[in-house]
Amino acid sequence: MNILFIVNDAPYGTEKAYNAFRMAMALQKEHAENVQLSIFLMADAVTCALPNQVTPQGYYNIERMVKAVISKGASVKACGSCSDARGIREIPLIEGVEISTMSQLCQWTVEADKVLTF
Repeated sequence: MNILFIVNDAPYGTEKAYNAFRMAMALQKEHAENVQLSIFLMADAVTCALPNQVTPQGYYNIERMVKAVISKGASVKACGSCSDARGIREIPLIEGVEISTMSQLCQWTVEADKVLTF
């Protein structure tokens, strides 16, 4: 089953990005043989793809979560125009995250069996 996550919120401030990645990690752990995950970062969620995030001990770290889902086969892409608007297109992203397009999101959407938004 192809599952598409569309994440819109910043990595910190609300827990939407955290919950999206937490669910993605749980799906990969519990249903690895049955699911293929795609994660599209939009709006402020593109900042989830920035490396070198430092969080207090015991606090969740989105960078580690992004790396974890990628290491288990998820595709993670960040909206190009959203990245441009936030001035991060030229900044190196977490390894494995690619700048992408609305066209790619549309393709993933029509290929998905389920689309989840956070």
